[in-house]
Amino acid sequence: MTVHFIGAGPGAPDLLTLRAAKLIAQSPVCLYAGSLVPEGVLAHCPPGARIINTAPLSLDQIIEEISTAHAQGHDVARLHSGDLSIWSAMGEQLRRLRTLGIPFDVTPGVPAFAAAAAALEAELTLPGVAQSLVLTRTQGRATPMPPRETLANFGATGATLALHLSIHLLAKVVEDLTPHYGATCPVAVVWRASWEDQRIIRATLETLESAVDASVERTALIFVGPAIDSQDFAESQLYAADYDRRYRPTGPAPRFPESA
Repeated sequence: MTVHFIGAGPGAPDLLTLRAAKLIAQSPVCLYAGSLVPEGVLAHCPPGARIINTAPLSLDQIIEEISTAHAQGHDVARLHSGDLSIWSAMGEQLRRLRTLGIPFDVTPGVPAFAAAAAALEAELTLPGVAQSLVLTRTQGRATPMPPRETLANFGATGATLALHLSIHLLAKVVEDLTPHYGATCPVAVVWRASWEDQRIIRATLETLESAVDASVERTALIFVGPAIDSQDFAESQLYAADYDRRYRPTGPAPRFPESA
């Protein structure tokens, strides 16, 4: 018996890894975060599977369901939205399972920021514009932010910012980031990335608050940074004709001999 922690992707039922779909299909028990994981993903569950929405459950109740499945020798597909490495609450569950001696594994998923960037048709790291991406959030009720992890500190780097769980604090986003990026810095809001009702809002820091209405909430992701809308950037050296690539060397003394 194994508990399979699975990143269920950003929303679209077909944005799952092959491994994820296989594990879901072979698990007679499925625990899923119903507030974020769409029901379409549950179509991968086998017939007769016990499917449990964990949205109204406490951590103790979730572990109890897993322990019951463990006692019965049933594999569990534990589905979380996006990828499990960020803001998934997986860590506290794994700590409990280690204590109980219940085996588990982890399968990554398509993160929301990647689906949102795809919707924008944007590369978030452009040569000479930005070469770093910061995934962060603003202060929330559930989890406090460490003192040094502030928008102002991240903004001072000039990196592309992907702000999760922050759509309700647009005034703070604008106030903290405008001194570092400027009022005309491009901003993009992607609501429910990859879902059928996905919405994209493009603005600047100075127009952000007026561009977003009250219907955009919770699952919206905010990108801030010049790379979001830049067309004025240098081409990378990766595909330059005179660039000496490790596996396609150029010059008079290539590192690897040509094959016969």
